[in-house]
Amino acid sequence: MIYELIAFALFAFVTLTSALGVVLLADPWHSALMLGITLVSVAVYYVMLAAEFVAMMQILVYVGGVLILITFAVMLTQRDDTETNEVVQT
Repeated sequence: MIYELIAFALFAFVTLTSALGVVLLADPWHSALMLGITLVSVAVYYVMLAAEFVAMMQILVYVGGVLILITFAVMLTQRDDTETNEVVQT
């Protein structure tokens, strides 16, 4: 019983700090990584509640799908600043 409480408190701390990282980090890549940590830690709560199927769907759908979509969006929308600096200097 005490181990479950310690594990819950540990993952609650991980969830809250990574959720704050999603909101407060300026870099979208690091923010997306923090979102992945948040979603995986929420899946741990489902495992603690003996809902393994819901935990696997959480990982497959959200971490596997939504986070990959965010990663592609971040990679496609970032500009390369070295090319713009070269044009300005010439």
